[in-house]
Amino acid sequence: MTTACEVSWFSALCDDDYEFLGFPDPRLLSSFEHCRDIVLQAESGGFDNILLPSGYALGIDTTAFASAMATLTRRIKLLMAVRIGENWPAQLARQIATIDRIAHGRLSVNIISSEMPGETLASGPRYARTIEAMSILRTLLDGKPLDHDGTFWKLKVDPPRIAPLSGRCPQFYFGGLSEDAREAAAEGADIYLMWPDRMEAVRETIADLRSRAQARGRALRFGYRVHVVVRETESEARLAADRLLSKLDDATGAAIRAKSLDSQSVGVRRQTELRDQAGNEGYVEDNLWTGIGRARSGCGAAIVGDPDQVLAKLQAYRAEGIEAFILSGYPHTTEADLFARLVLPRLDHGPL
Repeated sequence: MTTACEVSWFSALCDDDYEFLGFPDPRLLSSFEHCRDIVLQAESGGFDNILLPSGYALGIDTTAFASAMATLTRRIKLLMAVRIGENWPAQLARQIATIDRIAHGRLSVNIISSEMPGETLASGPRYARTIEAMSILRTLLDGKPLDHDGTFWKLKVDPPRIAPLSGRCPQFYFGGLSEDAREAAAEGADIYLMWPDRMEAVRETIADLRSRAQARGRALRFGYRVHVVVRETESEARLAADRLLSKLDDATGAAIRAKSLDSQSVGVRRQTELRDQAGNEGYVEDNLWTGIGRARSGCGAAIVGDPDQVLAKLQAYRAEGIEAFILSGYPHTTEADLFARLVLPRLDHGPL
C-alpha cells in the first residue's frame, strides 16, 4: 500500500436517500438542492471524488447536475455517470469536454452499459455497443480525428474544438460481473469497479480482470463500491444498521429491488446470493453486512463497525489491489460527516 487510495462519496441523484430504508422522506428526494448539499458536504469533509449516478426513471439528470456542480465546487472531483444507450458518442464527447473545462479538469466518467429507455437489447450487443462508444469517446477526447466503421456507429469526424483541460480523455470507471461486462472493461475501461463481495471473490475478480487487460496490452486499476455505517463503537454501528431496516417489510423491499432497470443483471444476482449466504444478522463475513440490499438494487452490502474495524476492512481491500473506494450511507449527508471525522483522516488518500 505504497500509493494513496482515492476515497469518494455518493450523491443520491436517483431517489436513493433514506433515514429508514424503503420509506421515502420528502426531505431526501432527489432535488437539485438536496443532491447539491451532499456534494458540498463531501467536499468540505475532505473526500477526493463523488459519484453522480444516473438512472432514466428516477431522480434528476446527471449531466445537467454535473455541469452545475462544476461551478459550485473547487477541489472535489466529479465522477459523472453516463448511460451509453442514451447518448450519441460524438455529442457526449463535447459535453464531457465542456464540463471538464468548467470544473478545471476535475471530471471523470462512470460508463454505464445501458439500453435506450424502452429498448430491450441483449447483453452481448449492449456491451459491444459500449466498447464502441468508449473507443469513440477516447479518440475524440484525446484530440484525434475519428474514422470509425463499427456495428453501431459509422462516423468520420474531427474532434470538437473544446477539449478536456489535460488534453486527454478523462478516466473511465466501469463495472459489471458478466462475461460480456468483463470483456468490455478489459477492452476500454481505466478503473474497474466492484460491488461488495467476500474477500476471496474480490481477489479472484481482480486476478481475472488484470489477466484480461494484460492480454490486450492494457492495465486496469480497481475500485470498490460499498456502503458504510461507522460509529464510535461496534455495538452502536450495528444498532444504526438495524435501525435502517426497522420499518421495512419484505414486500416493500422486493418492490424496490424489482423497480431497478438492472434488477436481473449478474452483479445484482450476486448481491442476492450474498444475502442468502449471510447469517441471521445479515453478516456474510466480518463487518460486511448484506441487510442494506434488502431495500435497494445494485450495491447491496455495507461495512459496519467502529472506526478501527472500518479502517482495517478498507486496508484489507487495499492490500488486494483496490485503489479507489466509492462509499455511501444513509442519510448520505449524515454518514458522510461521520466517515469524514472518524475514518478519513486515518487513510492515506488522494485522487487517482
